[in-house]
Amino acid sequence: MANKKDEKNEIDPKAVVNILSDNALLPAAHSLGIPDGIGGVDTFFEDQTSVYVVRSGDTLSQVANMFGVSVDTILSANDMKKGDKLKEGDILLILPFSGVEHTIAKGQTLQGIASLYKVDLDDILVYNDIDANAKLSIGEKLMIPGGNIPNEPVKTSSGSIAKSSSSSQVKNVNGYFINPVPSGRKTRGPTATHRGVDLGASTGSPIYASASGRVKFARTGYNGGFGNLVIISHPNGTETLYAHQSKIATSVGAQVSQGDVIGYVGSTGRSTGPHLHFEVLGAKNPGADWSWKY
Repeated sequence: MANKKDEKNEIDPKAVVNILSDNALLPAAHSLGIPDGIGGVDTFFEDQTSVYVVRSGDTLSQVANMFGVSVDTILSANDMKKGDKLKEGDILLILPFSGVEHTIAKGQTLQGIASLYKVDLDDILVYNDIDANAKLSIGEKLMIPGGNIPNEPVKTSSGSIAKSSSSSQVKNVNGYFINPVPSGRKTRGPTATHRGVDLGASTGSPIYASASGRVKFARTGYNGGFGNLVIISHPNGTETLYAHQSKIATSVGAQVSQGDVIGYVGSTGRSTGPHLHFEVLGAKNPGADWSWKY
């Protein structure tokens, strides 16, 4: 396995990136995937989803306006309640369109769900690629486009990524990271509509911290399609994201060394088979010209 010692690497300050604001990168893109058994891929409803790191002075309405979605969309995506306040450094998962996520409860019907959110049933059918006679399962997730959080409690969640950064430049980090799933195989790489890389492996395969750092986000659940999700902040100013885990083996605030086990491969969230969706935030993502450190 790779050396677990943290190493200092020179960062190439070239390659400019578009900036959303003084210290926030534009949202990263994801796209619909093609089923592939082991090594499945992400299957988001739209070709763009976003993660936002809260800055000092941010409000929910400001962030909502920044991404062109409703405040309820952000509340739903992050298991927040009306009246909750943002704290600097919080990570928000954000849908690419206004809407909320609904968890099906016992006795609910599609028409009843549409009535609850006061939306057109056909919109729910289209966004979830189901027909009106689809059998609903308790605990299953449905996206409700154009929906707002109803007055009665409804458990929700959702997600994606725009990363705040103190730098206006994308870093060249070849050789800084190790492959987080060396036993896996790459089933998908970065494209214009897919950020990061998908690494297919058997359920339960260990996921290693790609570089040393502090765990900034670790949460089980649907998380907007990412499933059980971990995000690690690294000393070079980048962050790495590890999605679809079957089980998380770390916690927020933990200091991890390169090569430490942080979780296990799974297919949670919107995924067509066991794999790790891995992203580098604030730097170039793994591609054909990208080298892991071994």
